[in-house]
Amino acid sequence: MNPFRHHRLRVVVRVAFIAATVAGAGVLVWPLERYVLAGVLVLVAVWATARLVYYTEKPARDLTRFLESLRYDDVSQRFGSDRRGPIFRALSEAFEEVSTAIRQLRAEREEQARYLQTVVRHVGVALIAFRPDGTVALINHTARRLLGVARLRTIEGLRPINPQLTDTLLGLHTGERALIRTERGDEAMSLLMHAAQFRLRGAPYTLVSLQDIHVELEEQEMQAWQQLTRVLTHEIANSVAPIASLAGTASDRLRNGVEATESTTDVREALATIERRSNGLMHFIEAYRSLTRIPKPEFTLFPVRELFDDVATLLQTSFGAGAVTLETEVDPKGLELAADRELVEQVLINLLLNALQALEGRRGNHVALRARAGVGGTPIIEVEDDGPGVPDDALDRIFVPFYTTKPTGSGIGLSLSRQVMRLHGGRLRVRSKPGQTIFTLHF
Repeated sequence: MNPFRHHRLRVVVRVAFIAATVAGAGVLVWPLERYVLAGVLVLVAVWATARLVYYTEKPARDLTRFLESLRYDDVSQRFGSDRRGPIFRALSEAFEEVSTAIRQLRAEREEQARYLQTVVRHVGVALIAFRPDGTVALINHTARRLLGVARLRTIEGLRPINPQLTDTLLGLHTGERALIRTERGDEAMSLLMHAAQFRLRGAPYTLVSLQDIHVELEEQEMQAWQQLTRVLTHEIANSVAPIASLAGTASDRLRNGVEATESTTDVREALATIERRSNGLMHFIEAYRSLTRIPKPEFTLFPVRELFDDVATLLQTSFGAGAVTLETEVDPKGLELAADRELVEQVLINLLLNALQALEGRRGNHVALRARAGVGGTPIIEVEDDGPGVPDDALDRIFVPFYTTKPTGSGIGLSLSRQVMRLHGGRLRVRSKPGQTIFTLHF
């Protein structure tokens, strides 16, 4: 049966009952004058009327309760099957179905939110979301680690750490990109930032992603220098080799087949000079070719203490002649390193000789060669000297091929060392101030 037809029938029956009760009470009063019985019928009529009102208002009350639960986002209420008729049962079932659907949607929404929070928390890209006033609404673990902060409430909180980064973040607009160079401790960083704006519940937010691409930039720079070196050495060698050969041949012919006179002597000396400088250029070219001929590392596991002892033995004479003390320290003593021993040894020799040259003409100085276990047990090696330090204007260029601050330097030692560390998947960093320079090898 149609629930609405059944509902109407029940209403009609109740109304008819009330009408009959009232009519019966009237008959009892007049003309039968049965007042007590009439009073009973009136009370019955009042009760039936109250029940009718409750019966007809029940859907409205349930609907109001349902809408209030939606208003206050409370869908925990249950609307069980009503036994007072098909229409009430259909209405209760409809409310329960809607509530169940809303509960499922809420559960799915919360699950999606937890999923997104997990992704944002563990994604490898640093993310920061903040309001126009700089209040931070979201900062993931990668961003905190990248910026070196445990907690960040406002973007201004970064100003004591890095004013340039703070101004750049606050000045970014939708779709804009920015690249800034900064430092975190003794590590240089090149932060690439990209901004996007969105609205959440009517409020505007700025989402900024940050990536440290310093390693990638160094890699590109290194490849560019290697390519340039290959081209230059090839072209110069092709031009200088014939000159050196012809100069040697002409000098021999003048020496063997021409009578020595003042003019021929001058010519021979000129040819000898040309030959000597040409050969010098060829040696110069071979030195720079070493930048592009670094062998692939052959990894072995060896004790760091043995490496330090071998290096100290090799440089014992050099340090003794310069009256400079070389101190070595390994902590823990059994620390081991997985690397190409010969290549790492060459890097340490380069760094120690640089430190020794920085201390020339000074007395009572020392150089320290230290190794320690970093995060996860990865070895970290430091070469420290108490020399005058590296000038600020040279600090950013000392790893550039061909750049040197020494009158007789070739400018390839530090560049070669950095490439060796790159081939090991590590980094070579430097920090310097007057009285202290530290080169750090991160493996």
